Amino acid sequence: MRALDRPLGVNTWVWTSPLTDADLPRMLDLVAGLGFDAVELPLEEPGHLDPARTAAAVRDAGLAPYVVGAMAPGRDLVATDPATVARTQDYLRSCTDLAAAVGAPSVCGPFYAATGRVWRMTPYERHAAYDEWRRNLAPVVEHARDAGVTVGIEPLNRYETSLVNTVDQALAALGPLLGPSLGLALDTYHLGIEERSSADAVRRAGRHLVHLQVCGNDRGAPGHDQTDWPALLAALDEVGYAGALNIESFTPDNAAIAVAASIWRPLAASPDDLARDGLTFLRSLTATDAHAAGGTTHD
Repeated sequence: MRALDRPLGVNTWVWTSPLTDADLPRMLDLVAGLGFDAVELPLEEPGHLDPARTAAAVRDAGLAPYVVGAMAPGRDLVATDPATVARTQDYLRSCTDLAAAVGAPSVCGPFYAATGRVWRMTPYERHAAYDEWRRNLAPVVEHARDAGVTVGIEPLNRYETSLVNTVDQALAALGPLLGPSLGLALDTYHLGIEERSSADAVRRAGRHLVHLQVCGNDRGAPGHDQTDWPALLAALDEVGYAGALNIESFTPDNAAIAVAASIWRPLAASPDDLARDGLTFLRSLTATDAHAAGGTTHD
């Protein structure tokens, strides 16, 4: 699938956090009204979004749904106590259940440790941590498989985690768990920090790439930044990525999410401007892609 065929979406974190049933209709109307094809729904706490109500609202809005999770403090699958692991697994199952209910193909996020939790590891300690992670993630993947949903693991930059920063680390750590129910979710912001080439990182993810989030290298709207967008889209075509390009940025108005994502200044004149500018740029890329292909698509 070429870039022009992919739906373009946006995460509601651009405007609000947390997303709840009370906010959902307004958010979906806004996203659809701006011209997006898809919406990323973050489930920060079980119970924030009623699955049946969310499914109906997304369907009425005509948007393709995607679900992401948030690894808040206290959500860990490694180097923690059994009770924390169990609570984290339960939370991730709730995310999976929401994805299944709304018809989302995947549920994605940094599902290994709380965002912002960092610690030094020797090679032996890292190997042991990866073993522990696979054991504790496996029941979540099994639950996702039974629900018909794929889990996408997102590497984060070095300032937000010390466990999984690169595609190569994720592939090596997940190893035998990778398959139809488990893959990688990549974010151009993190790729821009941790990878020598974002396009090559996409190529290395290959068939395991299940989701892609996009933003500028400054965490603002994609476009007119340092990212080599044509090269990135070409790599997506090469690996056959058929999913959406979803803009993920964050409102600076919510203290918890602003601190977690290190959003210390406004990234646009308004959240609407960020979303609109990003969408306009992505549409221009796909138009350029269509022109280069002679106005046709091909595999």
